[in-house]
Amino acid sequence: MTNQPARYTCALLALTLAAGSSAAAQGAAPVAATVVVRAARMLDPGSGQVVRNASVVVTGDRITAVNPASLPAGAQVLDLGDVTLMPGFIDLHTHLSGEIGATSFIEPVLETNVDGAYKAVRHGRTTVMAGFTTVRDFGGQITVALGRAVDRGDVTGPRVIPSRNALGITGGHCDVTGFAPGVLELGPKDGVADGPWEVVEAVRYQIKHGAQVIKTCATAGVLSLEGPVGAQQYTYEELKAMVDEAARHGVRVAAHAHGVEGIKAAVRAGVTSIEHGSVLDDEAIALMKQHGTYLVPTAYLRDRINLAVLPPLVRRKAETVLPLAAESNRKAIAAGVKIAFGTDAAVYPHGENAKEFAVYVKLGMTPLAALQSATTVAAEVLGKDDRGAIAVGKLADLIAVPGDPLQDITATERVLWVMQGGKVLKDERPRTRT
Repeated sequence: MTNQPARYTCALLALTLAAGSSAAAQGAAPVAATVVVRAARMLDPGSGQVVRNASVVVTGDRITAVNPASLPAGAQVLDLGDVTLMPGFIDLHTHLSGEIGATSFIEPVLETNVDGAYKAVRHGRTTVMAGFTTVRDFGGQITVALGRAVDRGDVTGPRVIPSRNALGITGGHCDVTGFAPGVLELGPKDGVADGPWEVVEAVRYQIKHGAQVIKTCATAGVLSLEGPVGAQQYTYEELKAMVDEAARHGVRVAAHAHGVEGIKAAVRAGVTSIEHGSVLDDEAIALMKQHGTYLVPTAYLRDRINLAVLPPLVRRKAETVLPLAAESNRKAIAAGVKIAFGTDAAVYPHGENAKEFAVYVKLGMTPLAALQSATTVAAEVLGKDDRGAIAVGKLADLIAVPGDPLQDITATERVLWVMQGGKVLKDERPRTRT
């Protein structure tokens, strides 16, 4: 998706108004101070072991015991029955404030951040109900505010690790292109920065206003009206300045990158993850392994994107690069590049995020590795040690699916039960009639 620049400063207003249909009204059920969650099976993604007849003790928003010898007296027991309990999933590449459609390329001059905020609330609820309790979102100031609203309990949605405005060159994929001169001309505060010092200014401004990760466009892209899809846009020097400045603030960089030269420059500069990675040669793969760079494939969208609504230029770019991406992803997986789960949700309808798992398996990953990509590995990418596993001290972000996802990875697409921070947000388990 293209960058959504700051157009007005009313996003918080929309989120506040949306709280009228907040967690309580949307079905988030508070639970007792101490709760025991029981399930026929529990998958530990770290070890790959399936534990039978599992019990997880939750106190407040944290896990306080796993399969204890005795259960705490007076605890509420939630017996989920014949399901597999897992950590809540993490999607590292979402755009909650929008969704691709026929008007996507003119929305920047038709809508304000208030419109985007309402969409983000709706899409956020859809996403968490699909089992994704944390997302890394690239949606401007809107999802900075959304993340705060979720943390306050004002709305139901995933925990948000926001980038604020993505960084890109003038006229590049992270700029707003296609309009007449003078329309939506952007600068470093909006993420459009040229040269190392402007890039540093842009990084500092995003972090000042809530960015917990920096997203950049190292290359051109598909869903924008600028030039060749894989062309390198930021130079190594600009990318290095970006990574170094972000690191001084304890913040990591995610690089949108399709073309191989831009990928190599971003990896050498020290980005944490390459998003898409559509054209990878042997050198790029070797560099990613050497630097420990994660690949976020965004693979499901290739079969799901609605090409019919795209302008001709954009459609041609999609038809050029998307077929190349599958083979590049396959090569990276076979070579042992670290794969982290991310979908580019908004390019396809929100809520279908889990369909990414089956694509990874088709590309050569084991079901366990695919599940790890959205749990333990994704938590590593975020630098968050409080999620992605079922263990004492972790956040009580838990989900349940029917069957065994190690045998049928599509079970991830049928999430029946969701707990976030000790609160049950969803319970759609079949009920036995008496």
